[in-house]
Amino acid sequence: MSTRIVNTPSDDRGRRVGIFGGTFNPIHLGHLRSAEEIRETFALDRIYFVLAARPPHRSGDTLVSAAHRLKMVELAVADNPFFQASAVELERTGPSYSVDTIRSFRQIFDPAALFFVVGLDAFREIHTWKEYASIPGLCHLIVTSRPGVSTPPPDQLLPVALQPALWYDPVQRMYHHTSGHSLVFHEIHGLQISASQVRSLLRQSKSIRYLVPSTVAAYIADNALYQPEEPGQ
Repeated sequence: MSTRIVNTPSDDRGRRVGIFGGTFNPIHLGHLRSAEEIRETFALDRIYFVLAARPPHRSGDTLVSAAHRLKMVELAVADNPFFQASAVELERTGPSYSVDTIRSFRQIFDPAALFFVVGLDAFREIHTWKEYASIPGLCHLIVTSRPGVSTPPPDQLLPVALQPALWYDPVQRMYHHTSGHSLVFHEIHGLQISASQVRSLLRQSKSIRYLVPSTVAAYIADNALYQPEEPGQ
C-alpha cells in the first residue's frame, strides 16, 4: 500500500477524521477555505483530501493526470497541520466509488469517527451510488451547500432512498442513523471559486493569482497545465 495512503499520524486512529473528496482539477482556495470551515465547525482532528482518479458520475472537461492533481493537492495542504493528501483512490483500478473509499478509511483508522463530506448536488443523486444504503452505517455525513443557494428545510432534504434508515431530530436539526451516525446539512461560507473558473482563466492566458495557492500556481506554470487552446479548436 502506498505511503501516501498510510503515512499519516498514528494518533489519527480513534479520532475525528474528515474525508473530503474531489477531482481537484485543480485544487483552489475555495476548497481549502471550505475544508477549514468544516474542520472548525465539526471539531475534526484531520481532514484528508481524497483525490478521485476516475469519478463514475463525472463527465465533460478533461482531467489532467492524477499524478499532477495529487501533487497540486500535496502542495496546497503542506502548510496546514490539520490537512493531509490521500491517494487511496488512485491505488484502485476502475472508477472511484465513495463506499470503497470510506471502507478503506474505516480499515486504516478504526475506531476513528469518520465524517464524509459531500456536496448537496451529489447527495441528491445518492441513490445512483454504489451500495449507497451502506454509507450512513459506515460514517457520519456532512452535506454542504453554497451560500445563497435556495434549499428546502433540512427535514425535507433527505432522498427517498435513505428515508427508511434515518430519522430527523428537529432540536439538533440533523438526521440520526440506527448505527449511531448522524447526517447534517451545512451551508458553507467559504470563497466562491470553482475549478472550471480557474481552468477557463488559464486557457485565456489570464491570471489565477489569489484563486489558488501560490505553490499550485507555480506548479501549473512549470508543468504547462491547462494551456490555452489553439486557434480554431
